[in-house]
Amino acid sequence: MIYDLQQTDDPRDIVHRSVQTLVEGDIIGLPSETVYGVVASALCPEAVGRIAAMVNATAPRDSDEETDSSTSTSDRLAPGIVPGQLALCLRSSDAAGDYLVPRTKLTRRLSERCFPGPLTLISECDPSVSAAGMLPESVLSVLQRFAAVVDSDSGESSKSSSPIAFRVSNHRLLSHIHRYLSAPLVWAEFSQEGGQAISTAERLDAHLCSVMGGNPLPVLLDDGVSRYGGVGTIVQVTGNSWHLLREGVIQRAAMNQFAKPVIVIVCTGNTCRSPMAETLLRDLLHRRFGREDVARVLSAGVAAQRGSGASPQSVEVMGRRGLDLTGHCSQPLDDPLMSMADLVLTLTRRHRDAILAAWPDRKDRVFTLRRDGGDVSDPVGMPVDVYEQCADQIRDELEKWLDALDDDFFPKTSDTESLEGHNGPGSKDESSNS
Repeated sequence: MIYDLQQTDDPRDIVHRSVQTLVEGDIIGLPSETVYGVVASALCPEAVGRIAAMVNATAPRDSDEETDSSTSTSDRLAPGIVPGQLALCLRSSDAAGDYLVPRTKLTRRLSERCFPGPLTLISECDPSVSAAGMLPESVLSVLQRFAAVVDSDSGESSKSSSPIAFRVSNHRLLSHIHRYLSAPLVWAEFSQEGGQAISTAERLDAHLCSVMGGNPLPVLLDDGVSRYGGVGTIVQVTGNSWHLLREGVIQRAAMNQFAKPVIVIVCTGNTCRSPMAETLLRDLLHRRFGREDVARVLSAGVAAQRGSGASPQSVEVMGRRGLDLTGHCSQPLDDPLMSMADLVLTLTRRHRDAILAAWPDRKDRVFTLRRDGGDVSDPVGMPVDVYEQCADQIRDELEKWLDALDDDFFPKTSDTESLEGHNGPGSKDESSNS
């Protein structure tokens, strides 16, 4: 039965019927922000097995390839399936933290910045410590099978790891369904010849009918054309490396930005110390790694006005070092900056205290620039020589921070070389900052 959500007077009734169908162990078809797919409750092994078989059975095949009826139940995925087409669909980005365990810096970064949204994230998952370990064993096995990336040389899936594909949809219908279920959903999407996205209920219905000889869905929810009208992006993360398995709504250039660490340096007015620190850090990154864009470096002030330029003394001091600060524009520290920051370095202890009073949940990311927990004095109103001394002190402390950062702080894609010039992880002595 197809329910048109855009024509019904009471969509809540449709949601309740859908939830009841899932609880009873059946499957339903519905939209996401990317494409239409099929979901089952992660606590219903038979339903999960059905949608896994459907994905395999409907995968595009070469014309000269023989159809093997055993493919749907074998350990090998059918040709044409991209790992991640079947994924564990979670209710929120917060819930992802319970499942993405062990959680690396890169998986945390991508889940915080891209969930909910059009990204499927394939990551290592240890069932002994992850909430995924509470799922039925057969469901966990299906999830692992559909997340295994085949080695291009051997043609075999890796046996040494147990990744799972995760997604958090940003569609209102899936959000409503999650409210009434105690377990996550297993999401599956289908491939069509030529890579055409299944962006409408009619297209999903026609695809299943043509391939399977009839639509096996008891319920299909129609909410019009999906928001993006295209497939989502699928990324595999291993340690601090990421690999783009399928470029979709989020393109490679955007993924590069999402994967980068964000470092925010904070003083009071964002016109002297923090702008100099921002410029000096970019220069240090360029010297160490050959390019400054390995991280996004920003500066802000706890009491800054928006739109002020850097002080003349700061501009002069940076100019003497061949660095340009003339285009600086001050900004206050706010929620958007704090939400994206991986590391916040403050010029004084009072700045750190003020930040933690406003954002106590960010304690593990906010530290003083001085590794010993001391302050970098404000040179405002002082001669240029004092600014020079301040800049020297800031540079020395930034050097120490770069020496101390773990190797996994700066990510890399699987098709690029490791960053050169990084001296490796140091002993991160944070006792003075705690």
